[in-house]
Amino acid sequence: MALFIIGLIILIAALAASRLSPNPQTLKITNIVRLAGILIMVLGVLTACFVQVGSGQVGVKTLFGKVEPDVLTSGMNFVNPLMDVKLMDIKTQNYTMSAIRDEGNKTGDDAIRVLTADGLEVVIDLTILYRVVPTEAPNLLREVGLDYTDKIVRPITRTRIRDNAVSYDAVSLYSSKREEFQEKISKSIEENFKNRGLILEQLLIRNIALPASVKGTIEEKIQAEQEAQKMQFVLQKEKQEAERKRVEAQGIADYQHIISEGLTDKQLQYEQIKAMKELASSPNSKIIFMGNKNNSPVIIDGK
Repeated sequence: MALFIIGLIILIAALAASRLSPNPQTLKITNIVRLAGILIMVLGVLTACFVQVGSGQVGVKTLFGKVEPDVLTSGMNFVNPLMDVKLMDIKTQNYTMSAIRDEGNKTGDDAIRVLTADGLEVVIDLTILYRVVPTEAPNLLREVGLDYTDKIVRPITRTRIRDNAVSYDAVSLYSSKREEFQEKISKSIEENFKNRGLILEQLLIRNIALPASVKGTIEEKIQAEQEAQKMQFVLQKEKQEAERKRVEAQGIADYQHIISEGLTDKQLQYEQIKAMKELASSPNSKIIFMGNKNNSPVIIDGK
């Protein structure tokens, strides 16, 4: 509509100039200016009748402040030239609240500080992924406006996190109950967003920072648990080694028992004579005395 207004101003100026100076030369110039103004007005009307909506956007029409219930989809759309079209993003958007400067949507430390069930303060960094429901865009514009991120997304998220954090102690929130906590706040935020024409796609808890004293206690506990697991492994290994030695000793004892029962004195004497004969037949010089208390000794000379 800007071109239409400019053309209208030019047309009025040309008409006023022709009345103030009705001479032929002035009338000729004002007629040209008036024609140009009319052409600009027509161009303005034509351009106002066509609105291009980009990919991932919808157009919400307003006429003299009244929001129309239907939306314009992506592409070229023909509308009433008196309509004002607000483009709204329906793609996935993210909002980050972080303790690290310039990492989140707000400058500086924007992390959420909450009190847990045991009265300790923890700092939570998170990112929330959401998008606008296309058919609900007119209601969102009518009831909230285009700054719905600051009016809905941010305050609802921070409030629901604080409301749910008081049900957990700091250590559980940091470790065992973290997934449960994330799921719980996701459900409560999702319900609030749905009532406002928004869809919660995902809530990501990036970090939970505990007080230094509590964090040190947790690290000591984890280290103690690791040492206990290591000792359990060492004890298990020692038990296995002891069991191996017991089985080995039992095997030796069983072997000796079998040998002692199966060998007679004559067998032992025979084996002794065989061993001595082999020793005597070796090239080394030797003298071997064989015998026992009941038999005369036998002398074997290897020379």
